[in-house]
Amino acid sequence: MRPAPVNSLPPWRRPRVPAVFAPEPPASLGARLVALDRTVFEAVAARRWPGADQVLPKLSRSANHGLLWGAIAAGLAVTGSPRARRAAVRGLASLGLASATINTLGKRTVRRQRPGLESVPLIRQLKRQPITSSFPSGHSASAAAFATGVAMESRALGALVAPLAAAVAVSRVHTGAHYPGDVLAGAALGAGAALAVRGLVPTRDQLPSPGRPLVDVPALPRGHGLVMVVNQGAGTPEKARALRELLPEAEVVECRGERLVTELEKAAGRALALGVCGGDGSVNAAAGVALRNGLPLAVLPGGTLNHFAYDLGIEDPKELCRAVEAGDAVAVDVGRFHSGGRTGHFLNTFSLGVYPELVRERERWSGRVGGRLADVVAAARVRRRDHPLEAVVEGERRPLWLLFAGNCTYRRMGLTGGRRADLADGLLDVRAVHGGRGPGFRLVAAALAGPLTRSPFHAAVRVQRLRIGGISPGTPLAFDGEVTDAGPSLELDKLHEGLRVYRPLTL
Repeated sequence: MRPAPVNSLPPWRRPRVPAVFAPEPPASLGARLVALDRTVFEAVAARRWPGADQVLPKLSRSANHGLLWGAIAAGLAVTGSPRARRAAVRGLASLGLASATINTLGKRTVRRQRPGLESVPLIRQLKRQPITSSFPSGHSASAAAFATGVAMESRALGALVAPLAAAVAVSRVHTGAHYPGDVLAGAALGAGAALAVRGLVPTRDQLPSPGRPLVDVPALPRGHGLVMVVNQGAGTPEKARALRELLPEAEVVECRGERLVTELEKAAGRALALGVCGGDGSVNAAAGVALRNGLPLAVLPGGTLNHFAYDLGIEDPKELCRAVEAGDAVAVDVGRFHSGGRTGHFLNTFSLGVYPELVRERERWSGRVGGRLADVVAAARVRRRDHPLEAVVEGERRPLWLLFAGNCTYRRMGLTGGRRADLADGLLDVRAVHGGRGPGFRLVAAALAGPLTRSPFHAAVRVQRLRIGGISPGTPLAFDGEVTDAGPSLELDKLHEGLRVYRPLTL
């Protein structure tokens, strides 16, 4: 007799079978990260750090809208150090890109609620709680972007800014505004923004060396044999003092602008190397003396623009002193002009037309109304004249608003360039703005077109020699900021690798 099926038996007679429960699936990686994020947040909320409750909320509020970083950038800019100014600009540019990315993509892509504040002490909480998405942290992104951008230009300044940036990031968790994961993601995006800016605008150490080839010059330990002439009119007493401390055996001669050439000629008679501290005009004068006497030149920037020194890579006394003591130097080109029986030279730029007239008018008015207002008055007077220069350029008569020639090729966009990556390429960077009505519009259009392009208003070529004739009497020409009258004809050429200049091999 077969037993009855189990299902047909009454419930109380059916055999008991132990229940079998299926195991729960393991939590996903995302869920585990979220749980860890919350755990760390609660641990931070429960932790008591001496003084943090008073300091970190204020620090967090100071970074609202990038105000903290803007104030630091302004402080760096007013130091007068070119490296500090570059660090400030790069830091703000990185911050701007990071902020734009966070607000347009980051917070709209990931919608995450802000942390609950039940476990955060009231003294830490912000008075005005943010209402945007918690992920990622915009404050952390801005802090990381600014600090990374500054560090790319100056490691020393970056080391000073980094702890403050880290404190701002920590403050966002401490005040309950963000989870730790939001802060880490924001910091990563901020650092990425700084890297992106560097990809668009290389830092100084990424640019090719502006000096070549290397040449032999005397090494001058402690500055022995160096005579440095300092143009006091350029406002350089601090650099003169620094030079005396770094090179105690160097001879430092201070003088005013009108005696500069005389003192340079005297110094050349007793120096193993000639030095100059001043602006581009002072450097131009010293280069002429060094060329005539066959001496190497040591340049310390002390003027307003200092194009040649900065393109060479010299920004402060320590860099120059390192090169002088080691005997590190390069050969650079010298531009020359021959006009009216006179031969002159330029290390940076030469120009005819609007710019020389602008310089002359500015000098005429600066003593009456001051430097800044003199720029405005000069521009208004030159623009009102509305007459282009008539000249024969390479055998063809042309009306020109501006003829510009750079000593070597300028790489940046703009009418008169910005920086040079090579100071010995053997070329003149020539640009011309054609004549016609509306000089202001033509100059702006040429500037926007760029240095190595052609447009209806603008021509740009690179040549080794240029001849210009048919120049009207009294036409001014400018070279390295100095202004004089041009003769009826003019020829430009290059003295290729003609000047030896001290420059450290590594910056």
